[in-house]
Amino acid sequence: MAIKWYFVRCQSGREDSIARNAITRLKIAGLQDVVPQVLVPFEKVTDLKNGKKRTINKKLYPGYLMVQADLEDTEDPKVQQISSTLREVQDLREFLGSRGEPTPLTDAEVTGILSRMSDSEAQPQVSIGLQKGDLVKIKTGAFDGFEGAIEDVNPEKGTVKVVVTIFNRPTPVEMEYWEVETI
Repeated sequence: MAIKWYFVRCQSGREDSIARNAITRLKIAGLQDVVPQVLVPFEKVTDLKNGKKRTINKKLYPGYLMVQADLEDTEDPKVQQISSTLREVQDLREFLGSRGEPTPLTDAEVTGILSRMSDSEAQPQVSIGLQKGDLVKIKTGAFDGFEGAIEDVNPEKGTVKVVVTIFNRPTPVEMEYWEVETI
């Protein structure tokens, strides 16, 4: 028995409900021993919306689910039952692979995805939504009302460096990403 991870295509935007439906159908069919997990790969991201800081789950691969299953022996009736059960789930498409055969993910790929998910649980990434060169207006502090261009973005610290003109000289100012707005 070789349980491996696979990607399965599904309708984008409905990954969570499709995963729940797949888990329910697999339990009803009694296949949870050969399909132990169905998950939506995501990372926690902190962003600012309407002036409020919030943490959301951002899907790493929109339109895909990860399924942990034993699909090695295609002649095994349980493997055939897995395929037919998953085909019955509405908006769940096919396994990724070549020539109709599911291709398992490598151990390195699985480790990378799962560690990225657990790392974001411990410390959510900051989604700044600003890029180098964007024109912004400063909303708070001593430089309130100044306009400038973003020179640097630091997502780990949640800061941006804005170059503003003071006394006809370009001056870099480092501030929190939520203290500026795009023009």
